Amino acid sequence: MNPHEKFYWLVGGILCILVIASLTGWVLRRRAQSESAIAVIDNLNARVNAWWVMAAIFSVAFMIGPDATLVMFAIISFFALREFITLTPTRPGDHRALSIAFFVLIPIQYFLIGIHWYALFSIFIPVYAFLLLPVLSVQAEDATNFLERTAKIQWGIMITIYCISHAPALLLLDIPGYKGEDALLLFYLVLVVQLSDVLQYVFGKLFGKTKIAPIVSPSKTVEGFIGGAASATLVGAAMWWITPFTPLQSAAMSFVIVLMGFLGGLSLSAVKRSLGAKDWGTMIKGHGGIMDRMDSISFAAPIFFHLTRYFFTFENSASLHLLPGVTLMSTGHG
Repeated sequence: MNPHEKFYWLVGGILCILVIASLTGWVLRRRAQSESAIAVIDNLNARVNAWWVMAAIFSVAFMIGPDATLVMFAIISFFALREFITLTPTRPGDHRALSIAFFVLIPIQYFLIGIHWYALFSIFIPVYAFLLLPVLSVQAEDATNFLERTAKIQWGIMITIYCISHAPALLLLDIPGYKGEDALLLFYLVLVVQLSDVLQYVFGKLFGKTKIAPIVSPSKTVEGFIGGAASATLVGAAMWWITPFTPLQSAAMSFVIVLMGFLGGLSLSAVKRSLGAKDWGTMIKGHGGIMDRMDSISFAAPIFFHLTRYFFTFENSASLHLLPGVTLMSTGHG
């Protein structure tokens, strides 16, 4: 089965799931009696409707090609950073650094992915950008809460640009025997993460009793996490045929994705609570803001990317990219 056939089968499966989910939501809504049941079902239906839109956008971007996918994720990073900064108060002295973040760091980070310059992609933000931004802010000579302000900006950039960019960075991996199928690996990551979120929500509503973090995230329960994580891991294992993994390896990778996604959602929920906000924004009806959907991916993408790169590309790769068009023969781990 060639990559295009795999993609169409995958999209067909997602389409069937969304149709079933929409029909189920419609039936449940007609039968709901209590106000609490109606509220839960309406929330679930809003999530399903939003997923129709998101699935369509992702599918079109993947069909157009890698450049469209990079542009799509760059736009996601832009709006995610905007949501983060909107909830995180800044001062006029930070505006220069924020302008650089929005209009320089985002384009460069995704451009580096586009030209397959892994070495600079991996250190551009955590080294060069993180050293540059405080220098730009300090020139305003505003020392009020300078450390706190700088840390907020750096953390926002780390999560919304650097971490999220590792999702489309899967397109630059040179995996033996998997040429031309990297887009499927990206689809795999996004699908497992989002299925885990949805299934944890469903299992939590059906069976949830023991809250994991009642103050930080009241809706997350032990039963919801176990049921959703196990189900998403099994689904990920069943999708091994679109990956370079064996079924067992796919199960292990899915579990890592699910675990990191859960920890990402929990950590960024704590950030929202500390800022007195329920959602990051209102851009996606039924889901909140962009960051409410990308919080899990922001933690899962870097781990998944580097595990895949380390175990499935390096030891079997003939060379490592140092500069565009320049390579050095591999002599050891790096």
